[in-house]
Amino acid sequence: MADRDRIADLDAVGQRAGYLSGELSPVEVAEAALARIAAAEPVLNAMQIVYADHALAAARASEKRWADGDPRGPLDGVTVTIKENVDVAGEPTRWGTAASPPVPAARTAPIAERLSAGGAVILGKTTMPDWGMLSSGVSSLHETTRNPWNPDWNPGGSSSGAGAATAAGYAPLNFGSDIGGSIRLPATWNGCVGFKPSYGRIPVDPSYTGRTIGPLARIVADIALAMPVVSGPDERDPYSLPEQLIDWTDAGFDPHAVRIGLLLDAGTGTPVADEVRTAVAAAADVFADAGATVEPLDPFLTTRLLQQVDLFWRVGHWNDYLNLPAERRGLLLPFIAEWCLAGKELGGPEATAGANAQIEVARRTLAATAGFDLVLSPAAPEPTYPAEWPMPSNDVDHAMDHIGFCMPYNMSGQPAISINCGFTGDGRPIGVQIAARRFDDRGALAAAAFFETNRPEAAVRPWPRISRHN
Repeated sequence: MADRDRIADLDAVGQRAGYLSGELSPVEVAEAALARIAAAEPVLNAMQIVYADHALAAARASEKRWADGDPRGPLDGVTVTIKENVDVAGEPTRWGTAASPPVPAARTAPIAERLSAGGAVILGKTTMPDWGMLSSGVSSLHETTRNPWNPDWNPGGSSSGAGAATAAGYAPLNFGSDIGGSIRLPATWNGCVGFKPSYGRIPVDPSYTGRTIGPLARIVADIALAMPVVSGPDERDPYSLPEQLIDWTDAGFDPHAVRIGLLLDAGTGTPVADEVRTAVAAAADVFADAGATVEPLDPFLTTRLLQQVDLFWRVGHWNDYLNLPAERRGLLLPFIAEWCLAGKELGGPEATAGANAQIEVARRTLAATAGFDLVLSPAAPEPTYPAEWPMPSNDVDHAMDHIGFCMPYNMSGQPAISINCGFTGDGRPIGVQIAARRFDDRGALAAAAFFETNRPEAAVRPWPRISRHN
């Protein structure tokens, strides 16, 4: 068991090194991962479906390719998961809600296609809350997803299962999606790394304004390993970016050449907790002490803009509610049903104002950050909260008050990454968000890798070990 745990704890870089040396087999890795999942799932509920047979078959095929000296690429044999909202042909895509009719998807989404084509071993799909509109592991479709650091704590969302799976060591790479922080928030609350690439870097189908797919991992190098496999244009995503020559392996970072803005006030929403503020300021000191120029950045988001974006999302999901078969509407999580009800009475002018607010947020974000190479901020204003709460506020009227640091970069399209920078007195992880200029994905990863190497010792703790006996 100890050896199996050691294998399950390997990062993607370590797995690949084992395959290159011949000391490790993709089948051994897949078996260790499936055993880890089986032991922890009764506690965490992070998997919507486990592809045990398919994963072992993919691992055997990868094992043969490595034996023949013909691996498909950097992720061949590496274990990964995908999020519940990723279409796989022939399977229903439920989007975390019991209200979704179980209609099989007609085609497989680009992210799943690219991972399979690259030889990755897809272990299954991770959980999400109803429609992906909660920063929580609460769902009407499956049991509440819990945080590996403490099952009484929330893993965040909407990539809740991906965050929990990363901290628990289900797979070194767990792909989520993000429209207002849904990768970075689980990353901060689970103490791992979560990367929202530039908008369009990884194609999304179905696409939506601001929605971005990205990986969660324990180390930055694993994200760099994955990005060339999953990046690139796809005709199914009208916002996908053209090919860009990026050396993802280049983690070079010269702090003396970098100007950093430090944002400790989002301008609206939940105030930043003292322990979060202290940890993020200490993270900025790491860069400043190494020679970077760090300057305070004034808030650029307003309460009105945040509320307008929230209302726009509510209108959209009110339409989704109306499109549900009448007999399935009562299956939707009550919090989400109440949240989208606010869109019922809004007319065209209000809805249009909400759409325009997203553009205005993008303009303000780009203008405010234009003078900086990087912007550091909290990923979330508060540490994690009770597992049973659907949102950090537990208040439907203030459902989005916690996304003020994350959401602007979805609208502006800038890459942003969350990485652990400390813990609260009671052991809850705290993440610092590092945002870069548009399309400078490599720069965001390089800065995160620099911080990962130089962050305070207090920001690093052994990963939690979960079993059915927790």
